[in-house]
Amino acid sequence: MNHPITFKMVARDAKTHARRGILTTPHGEIQTPIFMPVGTQATVKAMTPRELKEIGTQIMLSNTYHLHLRPGEELIREAGGLHRFMSWDKPILTDSGGFQVFSLASLRKIREEGVSFRSHLDGSAMFMGPEESMAIQEALGSDIAMAFDVCTAYPCDHQTAKDAMERTHRWALRCQKAHTRADQALFGIVQGAFFTDLRIESAKALADMDFPGYGIGGLSVGEPKPMMYEILDEMMPYMPDEKPRYLMGVGSPDCLVEGVYRGIDMFDCVLATRIARNGTCFTDDGRLVVRNAKYARDFGPIEEGCDCYACQNFSRAYIRHLLKAGEITGGRLCTIHNLRYLLRLMERIRKAIEENRYEEFRNAFFARYDMSRNF
Repeated sequence: MNHPITFKMVARDAKTHARRGILTTPHGEIQTPIFMPVGTQATVKAMTPRELKEIGTQIMLSNTYHLHLRPGEELIREAGGLHRFMSWDKPILTDSGGFQVFSLASLRKIREEGVSFRSHLDGSAMFMGPEESMAIQEALGSDIAMAFDVCTAYPCDHQTAKDAMERTHRWALRCQKAHTRADQALFGIVQGAFFTDLRIESAKALADMDFPGYGIGGLSVGEPKPMMYEILDEMMPYMPDEKPRYLMGVGSPDCLVEGVYRGIDMFDCVLATRIARNGTCFTDDGRLVVRNAKYARDFGPIEEGCDCYACQNFSRAYIRHLLKAGEITGGRLCTIHNLRYLLRLMERIRKAIEENRYEEFRNAFFARYDMSRNF
């Protein structure tokens, strides 16, 4: 099957499952492993497209559910598609709306045809199934669309997880049938909750459908991190080796390092921008809450050695002052730092893989990183 994207392996680490690749899309190349900033409403909160490019963003993510509700995919199509609408000429990935169906559980009802739900904006009745999700994502014109799936909560019983997984497989086939846009790749999503037998079954079933890439959904939904890593260890041997692997909704520094260790190529998460607005920052030592009183007279940067605009120009004391004064620039500077931190972490990770020293990199990272200050 011909796909509008290609994935080329550049290097592999000899001691781990870490991989270094190049994912080529209609809007440019992506060096993997990569972190994707989340632009839910066609914008990464507090950031302009120019700033995103300046910090090294290669691809960003937008949200099918939210853009369908506001401003609507037809308006975005009329504007020339999502790239032109938001003035972003690099790759875009759109999620299917499946996770919003999961997270807005009190507003929805799932049946075989799709999901009936109430808008979280005004309570109006709505419906989305695989065909509707594909039509919306085609109208948006993203480079990578995601199949419409069913995500289960943690914890859940085996039968609930199995039913959701099997429905996800049936919906994946419907998505493939409904998807017609030749310049947009469609990724399948592996489900199965926290049961290794189901995860392996799902990975095999999705591999047989020959998607050009695969998301791993339904993790990082409240389970202990060791459980997530165990699931990944068990299922990854069944994920197609020659296709990109995307761990959905995961974005703390420790999880990125551990995910790459297990062979993950792509990550996304709102954590970086969400915590930044409250003055919480990523560092190699762990979480730093710059609004805390002890930084009131700290005239050093958020993190020594960071090349971001915030660290190169402003002190912890100044940024704390902005946050305490309710100035929006404080949150913006923390956002710039957090996103640049994750993108720079991925740059360091890619270099370590290229130099065949990823295990040493991982060991050194965790020797310094204070897990008691984790997220």
